[in-house]
Amino acid sequence: MKIHTSILFLLCLSTAVFAQRPKLGLTLSGGGAKGLAHIGILKAIDSAGLRIDYVTGTSMGSIMGALYAAGYSADSIEKIARSVNWDILLSNAASLRSLGMDEKAEYDRYAIELPWVNHGFRFPSGLLESEELWLKFSELFFPVYKIKNFNDFPRPFKCIATDVSNGEAVVLDQGDISAAVRSSMSIPSVFTAVDYNGKKLVDGGIVRNFPVRDARKMGADYVIGSSVSGGLLAKEKINNVFQILLQIAFFREDEDARQEKKLCDLYIHTDLENYSMGSFGNANEIIEEGLHKGRELYPVFKHLADSLNAIYGEPKSKPAQLPDIDSVKVTQYTINGLKKIEPSFFLHRLQFENNRWYTPKQLSTQIRLAFGTRYFKKITYTLEPLPDGTVRIVFDVTENPFTFAKLGIFYNSFAGFSLITNFTTRNFFTPYSRSLVTLNLGDNLRIRGEHIQYFGKYKHFSSAMAVQAEEFGYSTYDHFKKDGLYKRRYFFADWNVRIAPSLSLMTGIGTRFEYFHYKPDIPSHLELNGDNSFLNSYYFLKYNTLSNGIFPKRGLQIDVEAGVIYNQANNLKFFTQGSPVYNTDSLGFRFGPFGHAQVNVVSYTPLANKLTLITQAQGAANSKGGQGILNDYLVGGLNGNFRNQVTFAGFYTGAFRTSSLVSALVGLRYEMYSNFYLTARSNALYHDFINDNQKLRAAGFLTGYALSAGYNFILGPLEISMMYSDQSKRVLPYVNLGLNF
Repeated sequence: MKIHTSILFLLCLSTAVFAQRPKLGLTLSGGGAKGLAHIGILKAIDSAGLRIDYVTGTSMGSIMGALYAAGYSADSIEKIARSVNWDILLSNAASLRSLGMDEKAEYDRYAIELPWVNHGFRFPSGLLESEELWLKFSELFFPVYKIKNFNDFPRPFKCIATDVSNGEAVVLDQGDISAAVRSSMSIPSVFTAVDYNGKKLVDGGIVRNFPVRDARKMGADYVIGSSVSGGLLAKEKINNVFQILLQIAFFREDEDARQEKKLCDLYIHTDLENYSMGSFGNANEIIEEGLHKGRELYPVFKHLADSLNAIYGEPKSKPAQLPDIDSVKVTQYTINGLKKIEPSFFLHRLQFENNRWYTPKQLSTQIRLAFGTRYFKKITYTLEPLPDGTVRIVFDVTENPFTFAKLGIFYNSFAGFSLITNFTTRNFFTPYSRSLVTLNLGDNLRIRGEHIQYFGKYKHFSSAMAVQAEEFGYSTYDHFKKDGLYKRRYFFADWNVRIAPSLSLMTGIGTRFEYFHYKPDIPSHLELNGDNSFLNSYYFLKYNTLSNGIFPKRGLQIDVEAGVIYNQANNLKFFTQGSPVYNTDSLGFRFGPFGHAQVNVVSYTPLANKLTLITQAQGAANSKGGQGILNDYLVGGLNGNFRNQVTFAGFYTGAFRTSSLVSALVGLRYEMYSNFYLTARSNALYHDFINDNQKLRAAGFLTGYALSAGYNFILGPLEISMMYSDQSKRVLPYVNLGLNF
């Protein structure tokens, strides 16, 4: 075999020629997600005690190689690769945890977002800035921030990028390592190009995906090359025009890889034909494939290490180790890229203070504070050592356009079909503000306007004003069967003040004027016609640490509102069996002030084997509430659509009304494939336990269940469910597409 022949050749050559221990080089190819298999090769090399002297890599190989060259062990790299959220890192999406509380509710709700640029709305480029990827690189390479020449790494390192101006390979061996690695993996049409040392660079895999020659030039006498590239497709597998174009695009890379392969003394190819470059959803499986390949090669690496030690003795130098640097003192700073936004606003949102110590985690957290305002498209930083041992931090900032037009679609078994449009602008009326208008066109008409004004040095304090008007058709129920059909017009005007001490917490107080007008389209046994209005003064608390807003895998969300409804202006007429009720006292309705409270707590906990545990607790109650059908809580549905709605698996929205309730839900979600989920839910509810409310029934229990299939695609999340309740004894379909108004 070539492997054993190469080893024998090395041993014979070393005794005859080398005066010192031969230098070993390691080259790792690009390959997107498939490059995670390199970890298995690194682990086998470490386990065998084989000492690598030089490292080169391209694209994903540059990431793995740079970490290894910086001093990370293969075990550490494996832990990193298994723990990161690849969906967040390799997208423009931000973790919901990095956004402010005002932004969480609006983030990622729309299929299309068009920025206002140069006096017109423009389609987005589709290219990824990947803020979280930049921050992750900055954290991982923080210990080597002082090393600007990559030859001075614990293991000397080079990676390859492509100059977009001439298509030539660029060997990156100095500068900022995070930017170098980001350049090497910038796949054209997917990631933005990177400005690096005066050049605009993209993925090195275009011209040199397997940089063995560079390891030779560094001084490697013996090169181990690990490739995960699949090469060109066989002719029988080329079935469409896209595959033809892809084949043509890889002609140059394939020819280069053939030449580079000849320069390897030990060539390793891990067969991953069942995976693609984008198979990051199968990261753990790809890592396992690499570990299997590494176990196969361990005897070869061990024999090579033992042979070298027998001839030259144990290496005298210490094994490569990551520098022990966990914090820096920042005494100078520079901000590049600000045009419309004042530096003071950026620094205050960043909560940056000069002349203090920072860890990489602290820097990432504080950058997320600024990024979470959505004023910025990208924020990166580099650290420049100063003669006194402190550092200058250089922030490179790209601003977001201030105005966006957004578009989404929504369908729900209760609310029907809607086209949702939104216009969001910042600093339009006043500095440090956000204003938006959202319009829901479809089976139900809704419009909402909101203006938020931020105050204070860090903009933790804010005041919000909002108005909303809607016309909504909904069914009433009697013993879980449709009893009537109402058209309800609803309007509110709200003002509140609040404080957000962190990205995950907001609390405040406010007052809301609310107006209702009811008109029956299909009469029920008890019906009402007319309008009612009141004031609602309330306290609220919101807490949100969810990983993302759609099919979250971890985190906790809490929503609390409690207050008093007062100053009711009743102009309603009541009917029973079509006949007017002139003495409304006979119905037991009262229109005096009463208290109300509603709590919703939902938690997502990741379990083994792609399972997520979902738990939810809800509570809602009126105290001395006297208008049951007006201010009762509507139980049912899997998604919130309506004022005073409490979700419950088993019923349609509003199939059950109550003035007080507590409920609990337990669910399991399983990710069968990337972005495809199966979810089972079971919940129970206890209702009407407060005796001083106007009630239609005695206290009792409800139980229900749902099984859902969900998929997250470009138009938003689609979930198709079947529900059942022990009380209604009916199996009900339920469909939801997109995110509601």
